[in-house]
Amino acid sequence: MKLAKIAMTALFGATLSASVLAQPGPGMGPGGGMGPGMGPGARGMRFEFNKDNTPGWSLMTPEERTAHREKMLAAKTPEECKAVQEEHHKQMAERAKEKGQTLRGPRQNACDRMKSRGFYK
Repeated sequence: MKLAKIAMTALFGATLSASVLAQPGPGMGPGGGMGPGMGPGARGMRFEFNKDNTPGWSLMTPEERTAHREKMLAAKTPEECKAVQEEHHKQMAERAKEKGQTLRGPRQNACDRMKSRGFYK
């Protein structure tokens, strides 16, 4: 009987925990908060810039990462986006060269991905 009571308590606790963990965190959901990749230029869509899709990520300060994200999201056309992207790549290639590193190219073109997601009209 004691074992059954412990098992039922554990099952109840696990069930309760699962429902709490399934809830969205602060600022999430429709019209939610400003997370990575969000901002006035994001037009209500989420798009992240991170170490996996931004060449030179490790060569930038957190402030430079934020500024780069804002510039990319502020672009109004794919051409403007590509100009921002090319300038950024040149700057990061120079930094990498100064440190004796090789700058890898982007795995995908962020501007093309943003266009396919409706960031531009």
